[in-house]
Amino acid sequence: MIMNLASLRDGEGWEKVGVRLPKFGVEAMAENTGKAPIWVHFGAGNIFRAFIAALQQRLLNSGDADRGIIAADTFDVDNIRLIYGGYDNLTMNVTLNADATIDKEIIASVSEALVAKPEEEKDYARLREIFAAPSLQMVSFTITEKGYALRQMNGDYLPVVREDLKMGPAAPRHAMTIVTSLLYHRYERGKAPLAVVSMDNCSHNGEKLQSSILEVARAWQKEGCVSQGFVDWLSDEKQVSFPWSMIDKITPRPAPEVQRMLTEAGIEKMAPIQTPRGTFVAPFVNAEKPQYLVVEDLFPNGRPALEKAGVYFTDRDTVNKTERMKVTTCLNPLHTALAVYGCLLGYTLICEEMKDEDLVRLVRRLGYIEGLPVVTDPGIVSPRAFIDEVVEQRLPNPFMPDAPQRIATDTSQKVGIRFGETIKSYIAEGRPLEGLVALPLAIAGWLRYLIGVDDNGKEMALSSDPLLEELRARLSGIQLGNPQTAGDKLRPILANPMIFGSDLTATSLGQRIEGYFLEEIEGPGAVRRTLQKHLS
Repeated sequence: MIMNLASLRDGEGWEKVGVRLPKFGVEAMAENTGKAPIWVHFGAGNIFRAFIAALQQRLLNSGDADRGIIAADTFDVDNIRLIYGGYDNLTMNVTLNADATIDKEIIASVSEALVAKPEEEKDYARLREIFAAPSLQMVSFTITEKGYALRQMNGDYLPVVREDLKMGPAAPRHAMTIVTSLLYHRYERGKAPLAVVSMDNCSHNGEKLQSSILEVARAWQKEGCVSQGFVDWLSDEKQVSFPWSMIDKITPRPAPEVQRMLTEAGIEKMAPIQTPRGTFVAPFVNAEKPQYLVVEDLFPNGRPALEKAGVYFTDRDTVNKTERMKVTTCLNPLHTALAVYGCLLGYTLICEEMKDEDLVRLVRRLGYIEGLPVVTDPGIVSPRAFIDEVVEQRLPNPFMPDAPQRIATDTSQKVGIRFGETIKSYIAEGRPLEGLVALPLAIAGWLRYLIGVDDNGKEMALSSDPLLEELRARLSGIQLGNPQTAGDKLRPILANPMIFGSDLTATSLGQRIEGYFLEEIEGPGAVRRTLQKHLS
């Protein structure tokens, strides 16, 4: 069997290989969406395909929707052309169950896939047409937190952003300037209301998205490129809203073992590719079964009935509490700690790390002892039940091929939220910082990871990060086995509020992190010994 629109007619053939098919007319859905689009999504990667597109498929299957999603990508042309274009916008969605079984379903809720770059003239013209449509209700995003960043670590604009702000909305290149330009086109074509929804895994995601888009619009207004009316329109939540959300579903890279299982089942052409931009994608996605999406119900032009697909719609305060519960305590900090220490200790699977007593002690202390005391119960999900599921079921799932190397990507963009928010809460509540052990160990582990040498003293590859070169330069010259070479090199990093959300050297934590780091570079095996010393 080969996954394409024509093959969907062979229901019996797909049933024999254990694949569920869409229960709606895909061609009719695409036609309806083309005429009156309701939803565009930027960031057409695995989390979108495995989770968000699957939500809309549920509504299409049940008859609660008749239109799909238009996928767009500002980053990787090849993902759109080879993966979406090569398979008629279909995705093989593989759910990895904890009992070693897998569920397979073809997701067909994406009506078209477009490259969101002005130089891709046909695609970009179509996007402008879509953004001008009064029917459009929502533009959503999973572009990672760094996709919203306009500035470098020193506070200066990124070079591409600086140029885009001067040139105006005609030919933008950065994700945020591209989106702002498309919103300006909507404004000029009738000012129809719209919800602009970040579904990225970061704190206050709607606020971050709104801040970046408004900063671009205001800069263009000062340059005389757009009117003040456009800025006012973007600033009025009755016209353009920026709902906050919390998303949670672990979606690792396409795994060779899953590809093998699909091939053995008789499904052809499922091989992953790595695009020239470094994106690792495949015609299939593999993901865990647990999933959560909580969204602020602020949609000035209506929205799909996603509550019927399991999405929680609520107020901003509840979203914020749920997001803080997950991102700052119950999952993300644990993931990051496992990522950096897993790389240092030679692991390639998160589930294997959860067999390591030292690492289990690290994440249990980080979550239960240090994190839970400063988390507010959001009321819709129990923090303790959530972390129980994470520690006892999700992270140890032996059929989830998730790698610490993947989780370690872009850590500089994450530590301020995953660890910095807990530090702020301790200070605000007057809690003694001396009670934090696993948290400073996690930060020290990340700095130790940046040296690029594992706990055996062997050189190791580091995952991509926008600050990797700058941070590596600051730490250059530090030698394993010679702690004196560290000098004061850590202090400028720990003092940088752009990374941690505050100046850690102004607290007792800064000195403790430095101390843990020095212990971890004493020589081969020092990382393991440091964990055992402070967590036993």
